[in-house]
Amino acid sequence: MAPRNLLYMRSNFILTSRCWMIRFSTEILFKSVSFRLFGVKCNNADGKSLEKDELLNNLLTMGVDIDMAKKRQPGVFNRMVTNEQDLKMFLLSKGASKEVIASIISRYPRAITRTPESLSERWDLWRKIMASDLEIVNIVERSPESFFRSSNNLNLENNIKFLYSIGLTHKCLCRLLTNAPRTFSNSLDLNKQMVEFLRAVCLSLGHKDPADVVRKIIFKNPFILIQSTKRVKTNIEFLQSAFNLNSEKLLALICGPGAEILGLSSDCAKRNYANIKEKLFSLGCTEEDVQKFVLSYPDMILLAEKKFNDKIDYLIQEKINISQIIKNPRVLDSSLNTLKTRINELINAGYDLSTSSITPLSWSLKRYKAKLKKLNG
Repeated sequence: MAPRNLLYMRSNFILTSRCWMIRFSTEILFKSVSFRLFGVKCNNADGKSLEKDELLNNLLTMGVDIDMAKKRQPGVFNRMVTNEQDLKMFLLSKGASKEVIASIISRYPRAITRTPESLSERWDLWRKIMASDLEIVNIVERSPESFFRSSNNLNLENNIKFLYSIGLTHKCLCRLLTNAPRTFSNSLDLNKQMVEFLRAVCLSLGHKDPADVVRKIIFKNPFILIQSTKRVKTNIEFLQSAFNLNSEKLLALICGPGAEILGLSSDCAKRNYANIKEKLFSLGCTEEDVQKFVLSYPDMILLAEKKFNDKIDYLIQEKINISQIIKNPRVLDSSLNTLKTRINELINAGYDLSTSSITPLSWSLKRYKAKLKKLNG
């Protein structure tokens, strides 16, 4: 009996030991796996951290405003691969200064994600329009998004071909790229939609050559292709109803002096025009006076309420009659400070603005200085 008990105890001990060893081995195994997985995560985190540190150091060395860049496009700083050094060398080779490069990246950090090959190809396409690298540098400095927003160079190339196909000249494309470069990063379909919309408007107004009108509108308002068709449609309807224009006069307005109004928000155009009417009515003008004033120089609608009112008030204060302003609306193009300076100088030179022409207030600086010199003898 004793040997059997002893055998039982021995077997039980061995079994228990095995279970304990299995459990112990399993714990070791899982602890090892967890530790290894954790170790991999740590390594990845360390790698990312090192890459982020390297990116930040590179950008700081380049003079980039990190806070501004992170605020504008934080996702760029989570990228595994960036090309800030390649971008720097590329732009330096095109004549950009280090300060300009830092400013571009600070305002549009996504620029550092573009490859050297893509940058070079895109630059060459722009170079077909612009006369020099420096002109492109100036555009990119002013509007980094227009160049770096897209890496779809095929779309850019197709846009250039399309704009030429509708009859725009090289000069017009140069004007578009200088003033409204986002036109070229628009999708091709978006540009086509606006052109088709403008053609349809021209046809509905009875014009037999809509392509000619479209070219004129784009030349007068280079920003038109980056507006929505809904906004342009609303503004055309506003101009027609506000001034009770027939088709011929409306066409002449939208492809001429009123083209810039088409890009305003509809609320802004209506609000500014309502303010002009209210202000001129308060000075004794009639509805006919107001319409004549605005139609002779539609840019008045571009003036914000306060600017318009302040200029009118100052001119009236200086004994200039409202009828003189109605006849010479371009004087309101000058800033309030310019008006004050010129009026003081002309009065000191013995020029009577209440009885003489007020056009010198709107002249170019060169022409105005010549007039002032002549007055002063």
